[in-house]
Amino acid sequence: MRYDVAIVGGGPAGATLARLIGDKLKTVIIDLKDDTSSNFHKVCGGLLSSDAQKSLSYYGLTLPKSVLVDPQIFSVKTMDLVTEQVREYQRFYMNLDRAKFDQWLLSLLPKSVDKIIGRVVDVVGHKGDYRVEYIDNETDEKTKIEANIVVGAEGANSIVRKKVFKGAKMSHYTAIQQWFSSTQSYAHYACIFDKETSDCCSWIISKDEHLIFGGAFGVKDSRENFEKQKKRLEIMGYDLENPTRTEACMVLRPKSVSEVKIHKNGVYLIGEAAGFISPSSLEGFSWAMDSARYLSEALLSDKENPEKIYWRKTLKLKWKLQKKILKVPFMYWPWLRKLVMASKLTSIK
Repeated sequence: MRYDVAIVGGGPAGATLARLIGDKLKTVIIDLKDDTSSNFHKVCGGLLSSDAQKSLSYYGLTLPKSVLVDPQIFSVKTMDLVTEQVREYQRFYMNLDRAKFDQWLLSLLPKSVDKIIGRVVDVVGHKGDYRVEYIDNETDEKTKIEANIVVGAEGANSIVRKKVFKGAKMSHYTAIQQWFSSTQSYAHYACIFDKETSDCCSWIISKDEHLIFGGAFGVKDSRENFEKQKKRLEIMGYDLENPTRTEACMVLRPKSVSEVKIHKNGVYLIGEAAGFISPSSLEGFSWAMDSARYLSEALLSDKENPEKIYWRKTLKLKWKLQKKILKVPFMYWPWLRKLVMASKLTSIK
């Protein structure tokens, strides 16, 4: 079959784009997830930040209670394991079941959007004439569809980015997350810094009757450093023994706006596939939905050059990304972080 737009990836970025253009352009979305959550194991804290809440409110969307989990969180507990400093700051997050959140976004798609459950393995062609090859989940056979435009929305390990934007590299980490059965619920989101195991951050979050501990670690010795950090947190009183589930994936962390790639010869990238993710907090929901909205506006424009329109619209995100990059030293350089935490500025305890 031939489509106007083929979207690879059905997360917040791909689902948002398909929802916005599906009634006007012949659209297909190809994603690994089915209608259950059994095959979904995304390393994600599942917290909807104020920026992401703003992105949803732009469309007048309200979350169904089936997507929410307990407890709802109003503070972040910042912990430096080396200096043993602890500060608590007021923040407003919505605590989600990530799998159900993605399913809800996909449920909003127009009926005119075709959905294929499969794994994309190749993208070939030229501007205005692309072939997307995928392995069908049900038949396990290689199949193909044709499209005028291809959009990569499948996150850090994007096959579209690899095939079309060859040689375009971005700083990345291995994200690892474990789930633990727990009757104890923490009313905060713990953000953890430990320069001895990672130059990025980790997190502990309660979700119903579970506790999750996850973090981003350098690719080399990532699992070893994950276990080292976990042991240090156990000494501090967190019960992180006997995990019920372990998840891992790549996560991007741009160090420069120049690492972001958004289009090439009729192929577009949105969300983390493009490099739109906060390098300071690793928050990606708002970036995914906003970049999808900007691309939808470009594709539905009456003008003949959507690439130029998308480039212009994403300048807002690039400027936002630059500000986040400038923020990184204050969070991740140990001596600067020590000064910020010692000042107790804006802390609530």
